[in-house]
Amino acid sequence: MARRYDCSDATDRKTGLREAAAAVRRGELVVLPTDTVYGIGADAFSSEAVGDLLHAKGRGRGMPSPVLVGSPNTLHGLVTDFSEQAWELVDAFWPGALTLVAKHQPSLTWDLGETRGTVAVRMPLHPVAIELLSEFGPMAVSSANLTGHPAPQTCDAAQEMLGDSVSVYLDGGPTPADVPSSIVDVTGKVPVLLRAGAISAEQLREVVPDLEVAN
Repeated sequence: MARRYDCSDATDRKTGLREAAAAVRRGELVVLPTDTVYGIGADAFSSEAVGDLLHAKGRGRGMPSPVLVGSPNTLHGLVTDFSEQAWELVDAFWPGALTLVAKHQPSLTWDLGETRGTVAVRMPLHPVAIELLSEFGPMAVSSANLTGHPAPQTCDAAQEMLGDSVSVYLDGGPTPADVPSSIVDVTGKVPVLLRAGAISAEQLREVVPDLEVAN
């Protein structure tokens, strides 16, 4: 039976965050609010848990899960060949709705799906999400919806779709926006905007003027 915690109540929030971190450590799934939509999260370093996440969404390995972090410093242990331009984007837009696709450290033993040696990583601008990520560490987090359905802006909508496949639901109220994060590939010499979202190409070019836009 899934447990749900109201994060607008200080006591419930503290309990919920503790229970959510414990659930992720056990290899279970949790739902958490972010600054875009609600996400379903798992231990990024447990291939079984990530597999359960993809299964809960009805999603294949060809669409690997992004990873959320609670601090930019976490990047040092996750990515390699991270350019100066990539760090400039982090400084300008994190925490926030910018996902960066980077080469992951070859020593990492994780299986997020068919990533071809890369990882899509983001630090969300939401206090509940940051607290959980700071408590647990990097998590594989995807939008908390069944594939083909709208990404949820409320905990109710997420729970209606995912039900008891999730152990803990953290209810942070309606999310601020249903606009997805912008995705920028920083694996090459020039940053490439793969998906326009909450942050426009114009805003990104104020930081990295040579940004290209994928066809």
